[in-house]
Parts: sequence; structure tokens; C-alpha cells
Amino acid sequence: MSEPIPLDTCAVRLVDPERVAAVRERMPGAEQAQRLARVFHVLAEPARVRIVTALLEAGELCVCDLAATVGMTEAQTSQHLRVLRAERTVRNRRDGRMVYYSLDDGHVRMLMDVALAHVSHDDRES
Repeated sequence: MSEPIPLDTCAVRLVDPERVAAVRERMPGAEQAQRLARVFHVLAEPARVRIVTALLEAGELCVCDLAATVGMTEAQTSQHLRVLRAERTVRNRRDGRMVYYSLDDGHVRMLMDVALAHVSHDDRES
């Protein structure tokens, strides 16, 4: 008599090895997966989501206007902007003594648009 198969494992190791191989080829590598996880980690902070959303709507804002828009102090806003800049979510531009911030590229805009559509979709179903 054979040993019973534990309930939390498959009886067969690979049901569709071709599909598994095809998916594995398209999976991000370890470094790319780490960078992708950092993007979501950075956006996991509600204050940073509000900053990115404000820049999504405004296009470009200085720190003082951005702080007023999101309801935080300039110091708090600057701290969050440093994190967003480090992960290339936002970029800055100097004009004399003023520093203006905008989204780094169209990919950030697309990511936010899709995420906002997703949560809006969830709100409609509630």
C-alpha cells in the first residue's frame, strides 16, 4: 500500500510543463522583481499616494504648493519627495530658488491611472 499524499501538495509535480516553462521565461528576474516591489512599497504610504496623485492632476508643483494641496507641512512633503525621487517616481527641476516636482515619466502616470481605476471599480461594487 502506498503512502497517502498530503492534502497541501499536488499528486503530480507538473501538470502542464510547457505552460510552466513559458511562464517562467516571462517572469521577472530577481533584481527586476526587487525593483518592482520597491515601487509598490514606496506607493504603500498614503501620504506619498496623495503626493503622486496631486502631481498626476497638476503636472508640476513646487514644494509649498504641493504641501498645501496634500495638507502636510513642507518638511513632511519634502521627506516624502526624497523617497519618491530615490525610487525615480518623481523628478525635480530648479528655477532659481524654487524647486518644482513632477512625475518622473509616463509609466508612473499609467501605473497610477490603472491603480485608481482599480480602486474606483472596487468602490462601485461595494
